[in-house]
Amino acid sequence: MRKILAAGSMALLLASPAFAEIRIAHVYGKTGALEAYAEQSHIGLMLGLEYATGGTMEIDGEPIVVIEKDTQLKPDVGKAVLAEAYGDDDAHIAVGPVSSGVALAMLPVAEEYERLLIVEPAVADSITGANWNRYIFRTGRNSSQDAIANAVALGGDGVTVATLAQDYAFGRDGVAAFKTALEATGATLAHEEYVPTDTTDFTAAAERIFNAMGDIEGEKKLFIIWAGGGNPMSKINAMDPSRFGIEIATGGNILAALTAYKELPGMEGATYYYYEIPDNDVNDWLVTEHMERHGTPPDFFTAGGMAAGIAIVEAIKKAGTYEDTEALIEAMEGMEWDGPKGPMMFRAEDHQALQTMYHFVTEVQDGKDYGVPVLVRELGIEDMDIPINN
Repeated sequence: MRKILAAGSMALLLASPAFAEIRIAHVYGKTGALEAYAEQSHIGLMLGLEYATGGTMEIDGEPIVVIEKDTQLKPDVGKAVLAEAYGDDDAHIAVGPVSSGVALAMLPVAEEYERLLIVEPAVADSITGANWNRYIFRTGRNSSQDAIANAVALGGDGVTVATLAQDYAFGRDGVAAFKTALEATGATLAHEEYVPTDTTDFTAAAERIFNAMGDIEGEKKLFIIWAGGGNPMSKINAMDPSRFGIEIATGGNILAALTAYKELPGMEGATYYYYEIPDNDVNDWLVTEHMERHGTPPDFFTAGGMAAGIAIVEAIKKAGTYEDTEALIEAMEGMEWDGPKGPMMFRAEDHQALQTMYHFVTEVQDGKDYGVPVLVRELGIEDMDIPINN
């Protein structure tokens, strides 16, 4: 009789709210060409959850459990594992992925299951634009934020720009947004060049750019939009674009990619994050903890992952629930919170996080084997008119 009572008591305990879990699925490209981005994103997500919960990894006494799913950078796999996370693992909220192409495949799954997907760090405008649905929020910046910040940094009357980008959603959305933003500065976009994502020989592409720009008078810049390995900047710089009066320009990137920036001191652009730029308590904590635990400073996508983790905790606290998706949506629309980049806000119309960007100039500094992006000026939320792309 005692055994039956014990078993019955255990069943009641397991069914009680004390054993509830807040299940968050991180659905991201753990393997593949962007695995460095993925690792940073996951480290940042876990640090963000830790920071926002004061180290407890609990909200109102209920533990946070993070479930990892690997998209392998394949849209069909991303779609399948997100459905698995919602359906089999009963994840209340999902975060990810790294690739824009994978993200676009995943968006309808969130709508089908009527659960939240916080997109971090995929960038394509269409994620919170043409392909968006109300279950999608994005803490990462979008192509328009990149584009407008870089247009402000690079554009001006009499400036002519060519672009080189990867031939998929990230590259094409990025150029489209940059082109629109550049017009407002008085600059002209003279040539667009797209190459496959796995390109390693940029000779033909560079020659087409040089031919298109060679006879143009005035200030000329080649703006490169690139993600992952095979960054063309060093290879094109070795072809001496300066003989055509062309300066190379690009946005910010992860620390490993900044080694190529060392060849181009004085190069300007705009970046999403560099650990020495933001001056706030959240970033101070991130830099200190990351250095202590990993022996390196936090990187580009570490900051984004952390912003997502903090946003999740703040949303659940504000909504008073993690199971009621409608209550979470209501809480998150217009929600403001502080991340490592400072104040952020989910725009109610498309759930895109508005955030600060940074105009930088590259500087060579002792003790660093990469070109350091040094702050020229902050571009705050109020400084950038980010279009609603729905």
